[in-house]
Formats: sequence, C-alpha cells, structure tokens
Amino acid sequence: MPEPGTPHATTTLPPPSVNGSAPAPPPAPAAPRRRPMRTRISSARIALIVGIVALIVVLIFIIQNAHAVTISFMGAHLQVSLAVALLLAAIAGALIMAAAGTARITQLRQTMRRDRRKSAARNQPG
Repeated sequence: MPEPGTPHATTTLPPPSVNGSAPAPPPAPAAPRRRPMRTRISSARIALIVGIVALIVVLIFIIQNAHAVTISFMGAHLQVSLAVALLLAAIAGALIMAAAGTARITQLRQTMRRDRRKSAARNQPG
C-alpha cells in the first residue's frame, strides 16, 4: 500500500533500485500517423488537375502528329491526320472495354439477385 501523500503507481516496471541501476523505462509508443482526411471536393480537384494535364498531353500529341495518313478499313478509304486516327482507335478500345465491363457487372448483379431470391424462398416458413 502506498504511503499517504505519495502518488499511486500504476506502471508494471520494477521499483527503482537503491544503487540506481534500474532499467530505463520503455519509450512511449508513437502516436499513429493520421492520414489527412480526403473529401469529395479534394478528390474532384485532384481529378480535375489530372484531367487538365492529360488534355495538355493529348493536345501536344495532336499538334506533333498532324500529317495525314490514309486508312483502309473494309473497303472504305479515309484520309485523316495520324493523331485523329490514333485517338479514334483509343476511344473505340475504351468503349469496347466499357461494354465488356458493363456486361460482366450486369451478369454478376443478375446472379446476386437470383441467389437472394433463392435464399429468401428457403427462409420463408411454410
């Protein structure tokens, strides 16, 4: 029991020795680093900045590749600038990937809906 007037010790360290050779107390645990909060506006601002940088890169690409090329596709012959042709190809590829992703998400949603209906039918009394 501590003497009256002395603070109540709550540590698990041994008491200091008479000759002063007690172990040093462990360092205090470091406070966890807090990540800065991210808001919708800050995310939108970052996306806007990235979009502007991407637009600048695309404009430089178009300016540097302005010479005309002839494209033949399934009997059609077009003469467009190289940059426009490459951008159209990239956009077509992105649309195909978006369509494939949309089809997969739709398929997964239908599967989840079907499983939910089966589970609800099994859990109903009757």
